[in-house]
Amino acid sequence: MSSKLYSMTPKEIVRELDKYIIGQDQAKKSVAIALRNRYRRSLLPEEMKEEVTPKNILMMGPTGVGKTEIARRLAKLMDAPFVKVEATKFTEVGYVGRDVDSMVRDLVEASVRITKQKRLQEKYNIADEIVEERIIEAIIPGNKKPAPQNARGPFDFILGGYQQNQPPPQDNGPALPESGVELAREQVRQQLRSGLLEDQYIEIDVLEAPKGSQLDLGNEGMSVAIGNIFGEMFPQKKKRKKLRVKDARKALREQEAQNLIDMDQVTAEALENAEQNGIIFIDEIDKIASGGGYRSGADVSREGVQRDILPIVEGSVINTKHGPVKTDHILFIGAGAFHIAKPTDLIPELQGRFPIRVELENLTKEAFVQILTVPENALLKQHKMLLETEGIKIRFTDGAVDEIATIATLTNEQTENIGARRLHTIMEKLLEDISFNIPDISDEEIVIDEEYVKEKFIDRIHADDIDRFIL
Repeated sequence: MSSKLYSMTPKEIVRELDKYIIGQDQAKKSVAIALRNRYRRSLLPEEMKEEVTPKNILMMGPTGVGKTEIARRLAKLMDAPFVKVEATKFTEVGYVGRDVDSMVRDLVEASVRITKQKRLQEKYNIADEIVEERIIEAIIPGNKKPAPQNARGPFDFILGGYQQNQPPPQDNGPALPESGVELAREQVRQQLRSGLLEDQYIEIDVLEAPKGSQLDLGNEGMSVAIGNIFGEMFPQKKKRKKLRVKDARKALREQEAQNLIDMDQVTAEALENAEQNGIIFIDEIDKIASGGGYRSGADVSREGVQRDILPIVEGSVINTKHGPVKTDHILFIGAGAFHIAKPTDLIPELQGRFPIRVELENLTKEAFVQILTVPENALLKQHKMLLETEGIKIRFTDGAVDEIATIATLTNEQTENIGARRLHTIMEKLLEDISFNIPDISDEEIVIDEEYVKEKFIDRIHADDIDRFIL
């Protein structure tokens, strides 16, 4: 298995996630074990491999505690195909919803993209050599042999009479002696490799991008590019462009690498990769759960979505434009706040398909302090770097960080609990005036201390305190 993620032990996966996500150890542990089990399964004998199915995970916890963030970080960590979908997308198909099968089609598209990119990377070295020759050819054209008079193209039977009346190709003057051309080319090659010709303009032929004319076959989520139907019959159009050497290299490199890869092989590999290593993250799964008792209207619609999702999670064959895909070994991770609905409100068959339940905890004041300072993309670090782009240095004292965390905790308790997203609201409000007045600020460094934070939020917190005593 090529994915670097599967060569990592569960502890290493958790360590990677710890760099960006504070707390939620149980959720990280479950995800790490599920991914490691993928690798273990790949080592089993063939007949046993088919029997071992992935143990899907259901994450429960209020908004803003890190459910989606765990999924996003996994996606960045891994080479395996990954797709995140919102369960609410699938409510009321034909009105505002989408076909449930589309999540598997999206996964296949992601898999094709990853596999194609991997194959292109492998071919870039060979493509670079071909590109170098083409650039040298554009700077110093060689002595091309004229095409034989009796050469015939695939459509000559249509254009036969027209082509016979064509005038012979013109001669462009005396040709350079072969040895002189080779010597000049060698000099150009050396200059190219030294980077001396990067801004020189050359004329090259590049393939025209195909027009995006698509025939959409409605609800099936399948679309056919009309160009593809006739693509094999007609040669691809080339366009002559004048580009700098550095831009030409980019355009030609991609084009030549594309010519070197076998798309049939890429598609076959991508389908296999999606089936064996794919992960589908279904967010907002609690929004399709309906309470017990009499059901009508929206509840019926939600239960219908659950019944549609069920066969995909259980294992079925979905037709995609690249070929059929079995979903038996795709790992599904469901996530939801479950404020109103409970996991038991999901239909029993679907509950049974998510055997691993993980509860994510509410964030405490200590967690907020860590979120502000510890991760590699910590919130304070982001704001400091944004302001430094305009030459303003900003420093937060420990007291200020503590106060921001306290305000976030209080606000979440007094109003809606939106978890770590509350910190974004507070940070924007805190730095609003500094950001707005930036061109007029002459200070070398601005220090934000506890008093500054309290002053900014005194009205808001005081008002909330009074509201709590009004009946």
